[in-house]
Amino acid sequence: MDDYDRYLEYLEYQKHYSHYTVDNYKEDLDDYFAYLNREEISYLDIEYSDIRLYLMYLKEEKKEKASTIGRHLSALRSFYRYLASQGKVDSNLFLLISAPKKEKNLPRYFEYNELEELFQVPDLTTALGQRDRLILELLYATGMRVGELVEINVNDLDRSQRQILVRTGKGNKQRMVLYGEYAAEILDLYLKEGYQELRKGEEKALILNNQGRRITTRGIRYLLTNLIKKTSLHKNISPHMIRHSFATHLLNEGCDIMSVQELLGHASISSTQIYTHVTTDHLKEVYRNAFPRAKK
Repeated sequence: MDDYDRYLEYLEYQKHYSHYTVDNYKEDLDDYFAYLNREEISYLDIEYSDIRLYLMYLKEEKKEKASTIGRHLSALRSFYRYLASQGKVDSNLFLLISAPKKEKNLPRYFEYNELEELFQVPDLTTALGQRDRLILELLYATGMRVGELVEINVNDLDRSQRQILVRTGKGNKQRMVLYGEYAAEILDLYLKEGYQELRKGEEKALILNNQGRRITTRGIRYLLTNLIKKTSLHKNISPHMIRHSFATHLLNEGCDIMSVQELLGHASISSTQIYTHVTTDHLKEVYRNAFPRAKK
C-alpha cells in the first residue's frame, strides 16, 4: 500500500473524517498527482518552485477560483504533514505558501416563491420523486450541508421530536437540527413508501440512490440541476444555495444571528455574519415603515 492509500485511511480511521470530507481530499490529491505525472515530478522530491508552478496551473489552466485553490493547498498541507510525520519528507514546503485571498462574493439564495416552485417539481407518486422532495425539504428546513445530509442514517431520526442528529465532516462533530411540518409530512410518506421501494439489503442510509444505496453529494448536485431545469427559474443552482436561503430567510423574519449560527453549525460568528449583508433590502423596508421620519 502506498503513501496515498495510507493517508486516506489515516483520515478516515484515525482522524475520523466523514466519507464526504475524505472524498474531497482524494479529489484534490488526484488532481495533484495527475499534474506531477504530467510534469514527471516525484511527490517526494517536490520543491518550492514546483508548488508555485502548480498553483499557476490551477489558476491559469484550470481556471480555478481562489477558494478552490485554497482548498487544494489545505489538502496538500495536510498530506505533506502526514508524510513528514512518517519520515518520508524532511519538511512540509506547503507551509511556506499562503492561500490566495478569497473573493468576497455574497451568498446567492432563493426567494420564497422560487423555492415553492422548485418544491412542486418532484412527482410524489414515485419513489424517486418522494426522495427528491425530501432532499429539498430537509436542506431548507434544517440548513444542513449536503455532506451532512448524505451521512444521515434512519436511526439518526427522532420523529417524535422532529429533530435529526447530523455529523459534520472534520472531527466527526455532532449537532441536532430541527425540522417542521412540511418536512415531517414528506419524511413520513417517503419512509412508508419510497424508502421501502428503493432500499436494498441492510442499507442504513436515509437518502438512497436509484440502486438503493447511500446517495453521494455528486448525485444530489446532479438531481438538483435536473430539478431546476423543470422550473421557470434561470439560476445555476448549487445545494449550498438552499442552506444560504435557510439562513437568509431566518434573519429576514427576525431571528437573531447567534441562533442562526447555532442552527448552521458554524464554529465562529464571523462565518454567519456574511448573511447580514444579504438582508439589506429587508432592513430598508423595515426602516421605511417603522421610522417616523423616514418619509413624508
